Amino acid sequence: MAADVSAARAALAGVPNEPGASKPDPIVKGDNIVRTFGGLKAVDVEHLEIQRGVITALIGPNGAGKTTLFNLLTGFDEPDSGDWAFNGKKLSNVPAYKVARLGMVRTFQLTKVLSKLTVIENMRLGATGQRGEKFWSAAFKSLWSAQEDANTVRADDLLARFKLDAKREDFAGSLSGGQRKLLEMARALMVDPELIMLDEPMAGVNPALKQSLLEHVKSLRDEGRTVLFVEHDMDMVRDISDWVIVMAQGQIVAEGTPQAVMADQAVIDAYLGAHHDTDISEIDVEELETEAEAELAAQSKETPTHD
Repeated sequence: MAADVSAARAALAGVPNEPGASKPDPIVKGDNIVRTFGGLKAVDVEHLEIQRGVITALIGPNGAGKTTLFNLLTGFDEPDSGDWAFNGKKLSNVPAYKVARLGMVRTFQLTKVLSKLTVIENMRLGATGQRGEKFWSAAFKSLWSAQEDANTVRADDLLARFKLDAKREDFAGSLSGGQRKLLEMARALMVDPELIMLDEPMAGVNPALKQSLLEHVKSLRDEGRTVLFVEHDMDMVRDISDWVIVMAQGQIVAEGTPQAVMADQAVIDAYLGAHHDTDISEIDVEELETEAEAELAAQSKETPTHD
């Protein structure tokens, strides 16, 4: 498996550092994905490819459209237009639970544990194709007990891996924010996914658990899985990503290795503004005032008036 991971990472060496760059072995491909909310175009992605077997970071300032893109790709939201595919299978109009069954799962920025169920019960719920959930077989334990026992063994193995085995019988609502992140990641692995998508895995996590989470994300790649994550922590992005995609105002504005992206002027502008590194004496104040007046005029036209 390590050789496969090395090959997947090495294959990125020949990929150009440009938005929408084609990858040698994409697990996800998307075209012309657009989502608007009222007059705001939250996502406007012309072309997107995610390389198989590596860790890809999706970064950008607040409001760039990262989580909305996650929601669209995984079936939690519907676009105005666009097509995308996972392993060559088109996912347009495919509901979220079917996307997960195909092997493309995601976690959430705000964790979605079932607080009044125990940790082990949360884990069992993550397994798919459970015969005990079907109406006609639910009444006959002999038809599903062996499968549930196997799911429980797998769940216990994952809890031990994520160091949550001591919390096995605790209610999920009693876990800390970081432990909930670990539980959500462990539960996602009950599906045995090919692609796992993490929405801000470090948000609200105390420093003591951050390193543990980082190592778990790396281990997902080392097992041969593909990881796509949204993150604002640039130290984490530099540390674990093989490739970085940058969004701003709903569009992909840059792609490349972490080193190339951090030095990209389009990325610097997206985070800090186009004039961040210009001496104030060199700025044409009159030009900036003209731009500001034009923007205000455009906003006033869009704002309805009331008598």
